[in-house]
Parts: sequence; structure tokens; C-alpha cells
Amino acid sequence: MLAGKLYVTDRIRAANRELPGQLIVQQINQLPLDQVDQIIALERQLFRGQPETFFVQPPFAVDYGRHITIGENFYCNVDAVFLDTSWITIGNNVKIGPRVNLLTAGHPIDAPTRTRLLEFAQPITIGDNVWLGGNVTVLPGVTIGANSVVGAGAVVTKDIPENVVAVGNPARVLRPITAKDHDDWQAQADAYDRERK
Repeated sequence: MLAGKLYVTDRIRAANRELPGQLIVQQINQLPLDQVDQIIALERQLFRGQPETFFVQPPFAVDYGRHITIGENFYCNVDAVFLDTSWITIGNNVKIGPRVNLLTAGHPIDAPTRTRLLEFAQPITIGDNVWLGGNVTVLPGVTIGANSVVGAGAVVTKDIPENVVAVGNPARVLRPITAKDHDDWQAQADAYDRERK
């Protein structure tokens, strides 16, 4: 499965099945939302990588959980689905909006092959400083380059380069992220800081 070859889920050995991760997520999703320390402690048992600061807002779902590596300052909003039948690697300072789907699993296009219950999986990689808007779906085998933004509702079927804004279904590059973007947003952030003083 993790090698990207065809597999049948029911033939995965019991010791390698998805239940342990799903049970941890079930516990997380049943905790009161004000018990953040307990939620984070359980999330530390679930995800690979041990960043100092991160939070995945419940409720969310995983297939396994242990095939997900998260970076520093990761934040994910509610109702995410991490279908991690292959590796999901998430960089530092990544922000994910509500109802985002990271789907590493796929099925053969050929119907007779598909009816044999064969599946495949390909990894998803999300670079540093990426923002995925609400309801984004990322499909198997996709890499999203550092500093890029994927607009709400996009379906990402192919790699997205670094430093761009991508939108649509299928997602396509709308424009590069420029120095003017930096200057405009920095000016607004500086104004906010001055108002708070």
C-alpha cells in the first residue's frame, strides 16, 4: 500500500490496520472543545513529527493517522479528512481551512479491475507556509509548493508550484504571489499593530 502498488484493504494484516488511529480520533472528537491540552496530547500520539506548536481542530477524520507527518505551527480547521493510506507530509506554518480533504487513496479507472476491490495510494506533500482554503480537495500524488495559496473549493489534481495562487476545479495557477502582495499585507499588519498599541 505504502509503495504505491495495487492492494486489497481486507488483506492488510491486523497489526497494520487503521483501527488504532481511528480510535484515537474518536476519543479526540468526543472531548469537550475547551480541553485543548488533552486534545493536543492525543494528537501527539496520532501524528508523526513532534512540533512544539500545532492544533487540528476537532472534529476530523483519519484513515490511519500514523502516515501523517506535520510541521511546526500547523493549524487545521474543523471537519478535515486525512485519508492517509499513503504518506501525507505537511511542512511548517501550514494553515488548512474547514472541510479540507487530503486523499491519498485511489481506485482503478477500469471497472472490472475496480470490482476486484483493488486500490492504490500515492503520497501528498504540502510545502512550508502553504494555505489551503475551505473545502479544498487534494488528490493522490500531488505536491503543493512552498508559500502557495489554494483557493476555497479547489480540487487539486496536479502539482502546484511554489509562490502562486491556485483556484478552480481542476485547480490551476491564477497568478504568482508578488512583492506587491507582501508589501500590501505587511502595511495592513503594521497598521493593525499600531492600532493595538
